[in-house]
Amino acid sequence: MATKAVEKEAKGLAKMAEKTWDYFTSDELWEFIIHASIKIVMILVISYIVIFIGKKIITRVFSLKLKTPINQSERRQQTIIKLLHSTLSYLVYFSAMIAILSAVEINIGGLLAGAGIAGLAIGFGAQSLVKDIITGFFIILEDQFGVGDYIRLNNSEGTVTEIGLRTTKILGVTGEQYIIPNGQILDVVNFSVNNSKAIIDMQVAIDADIEKVERLLTAYLETLPSKFEELVGVPSFLGVQNVVGTEVTIRIVAETQPLQHYTIARVIRRDVKEILDKNGIPMAYPKMMLYDRGNKESEGDEE
Repeated sequence: MATKAVEKEAKGLAKMAEKTWDYFTSDELWEFIIHASIKIVMILVISYIVIFIGKKIITRVFSLKLKTPINQSERRQQTIIKLLHSTLSYLVYFSAMIAILSAVEINIGGLLAGAGIAGLAIGFGAQSLVKDIITGFFIILEDQFGVGDYIRLNNSEGTVTEIGLRTTKILGVTGEQYIIPNGQILDVVNFSVNNSKAIIDMQVAIDADIEKVERLLTAYLETLPSKFEELVGVPSFLGVQNVVGTEVTIRIVAETQPLQHYTIARVIRRDVKEILDKNGIPMAYPKMMLYDRGNKESEGDEE
């Protein structure tokens, strides 16, 4: 009985091996493999061509579109182009994967249905992630700010170092890095888009000759555009801005290229101080009044 059982099992294994061999050596299998291989190769070649041509078209179109006076920033151009390149690649690769599964006769209907249900469940649990991605996409598409821009975002201020579909990274002026989810971005102030204005207020003494100050500073300001390419036009001397006690505040306004107003303001303050000193025009400084017991008034200066 044991011998018959062993013989029966051996015959069964031999029969299974024979069927397996017949299957792998059958003309139908190899014909299917050859046809499927040809389809897969064609799908991969077509996908590569579509991605290659699509990237060239995107680069060409957006390079021409973004070379307008409104948007001349190369970094913003590269940010948008790279985003569109990645989006095109993902779409083509996903389509190619579906086509390859169809080529090997795998039923993708059930896979797509399962993926849809799983995606719906994930979507309910990851609403903030979806919000971050959608917001990030529109930030880049609408060119609200780009890498290298100096911005104030919510309560953070600094230079943009990276813009992603999920987060934005900002480098603060003292070296700190802010990583902000795009979905939490509410208020954005971009300092790198329009020209900046340097507003310089300086105080001279109440007895200073204001007309002389205006002549000296107006002549000086007219020489600045030829020295500093950061300036947009000749700075303006606006005159007396305020009078408080023994101080007269004069104001100068200079329009500069974006974020160059700090440098120009420092230069103008330094030069104005030198001009006023050379021409004997006193700067304002605090004064202290002293009274003696005999009600005689005396005045002293406090540096």
